Amino acid sequence: MKKIFTLLFLLAIGYTHANAQASAYKGEGDLRFQIGADFQKYGTGIVTSLDLGLGKSFSIGAQADYLLGVKTFPPLSKPGFGDRFDLKARFNANLGSVIGLPENVDVYPGLNLGLKNFGGHVGARLFFAQGFGLFAEAQFPIAKYNTNANGYDNLNNQFSVNAGVAFDLGK
Repeated sequence: MKKIFTLLFLLAIGYTHANAQASAYKGEGDLRFQIGADFQKYGTGIVTSLDLGLGKSFSIGAQADYLLGVKTFPPLSKPGFGDRFDLKARFNANLGSVIGLPENVDVYPGLNLGLKNFGGHVGARLFFAQGFGLFAEAQFPIAKYNTNANGYDNLNNQFSVNAGVAFDLGK
């Protein structure tokens, strides 16, 4: 995980020539790709998401998570691919322009429907230059499909924090 953060930090330093015209969210047709680290109680991994703007203040998208480092539970064997992987459909309300934030900043609460649960998320993006920025996001389950989840059923089915880099693919 330290290597991932070192890489993300170096990428951020390389693009810190701030550009006030960088836009965190433009609206319809806006396409954002994010990649970063996923931190959960029972593991850490990688997360990617792709969001497409459908209007001035909302977007839809998809997210994929894969846990690389997982705490093992002694009576269980190693977790399989299905235990480590999650795929989600997302809906975001992009509020940066609505609440009067600078053009290069966006905050977005949203809902997601995944393979493990129905949940919510809240995040923020800060763009430093045209097409490059950072993001941070917290995700939480609202309704778990397996209410008696134990062991590896808890992977990708708990509160998590994601952080990484964001790219504007429309630029």
